[in-house]
Amino acid sequence: MTSETTEARVLDAIRERRELINAAIDEELPMQRPERLYEASRYILEAGGKRLRPTVTMLAAEAVSDVEPMTADYRSFPTPDGEEIDLMRAAVSIEVIQSFTLIHDDIMDEDDLRRGVPAVHEQYDTSTAILAGDTLYSKAFEIMTETGADPADGLEAMRLLATTCTEICEGQAFDVSFESRDDIRPEEYLEMVELKTAVLYGAAAATPAVLLGCDEEVVDALYQYGIDSGRAFQIQDDVLDLTVPSAQLGKQRGSDLVEDKETLITLHARQQGVDVDDLVDAETPAEVTESEVDEAVSALEKSGSITYAREMADDLTARSKEHLQVLPDNDARSLLEDIADYLISRGY
Repeated sequence: MTSETTEARVLDAIRERRELINAAIDEELPMQRPERLYEASRYILEAGGKRLRPTVTMLAAEAVSDVEPMTADYRSFPTPDGEEIDLMRAAVSIEVIQSFTLIHDDIMDEDDLRRGVPAVHEQYDTSTAILAGDTLYSKAFEIMTETGADPADGLEAMRLLATTCTEICEGQAFDVSFESRDDIRPEEYLEMVELKTAVLYGAAAATPAVLLGCDEEVVDALYQYGIDSGRAFQIQDDVLDLTVPSAQLGKQRGSDLVEDKETLITLHARQQGVDVDDLVDAETPAEVTESEVDEAVSALEKSGSITYAREMADDLTARSKEHLQVLPDNDARSLLEDIADYLISRGY
């Protein structure tokens, strides 16, 4: 299957499920008083997004249950013992947690835009944005309690979600601490990426298996699939920041370099003797020129650092797909494999 065919198949799968997820978000997060709080809470959700993580949740459920994709009622998803659970609530819960992290990240990073629109703290104000993020955080757990799963399985899903949120905060703390260090090792960066980004992919993939009462081997395999795919996803983002035109990125190309953000690329380059701090002179992304970025990219390519990052993403993706071998050989599993490939082949 060509990369073009794989991408088209993945985008079709995401689009089909996104419509269902968006409708479910409207149902699970209705407007209520105080209106400004709920407007702000829904703002980032209504701004767009692929809904990739809840798509993984739905596909994982389809894969372990060996049902044809998009044929089951996700609100009454069949369990092996003949019961039914509301899997859509689990998918919404995962997406709501993702939105909570985006709101707080934008406040901490002082980013003005998200998904092409003003960030929540810019559209409203910082206090309202913090409250909106907190509301989404608590709502995610509230929604997860209402799947109708076996009480023990439901409790385990809640534990997984809580642990994931803690680890995301730990990853963010590591990321912040890296700003004042010049001795970060690539292994530390990969740990930070796993906590900040990949654990939510792990939870997205494993949660349906937990709720459906699958064996621990299946739960662990899906979680590790999400971890390795999530790490590859972030590494690809590092590459795209340097290699995709600014207009396509929606932000200035090379902004990570300008803002002195350490990535797997810059850490590898430092080990090769590249003076990363002098690659660009601009103090803000708005001041950097395309020619400066081109020269910086050329230096990073010469050091082998961009190739190193791409190869690392490839290795992680191959490993992620190996974890799926415990699942039935069906269309949903094949789509999960395609999503792993898509995460490192997408343009942006």
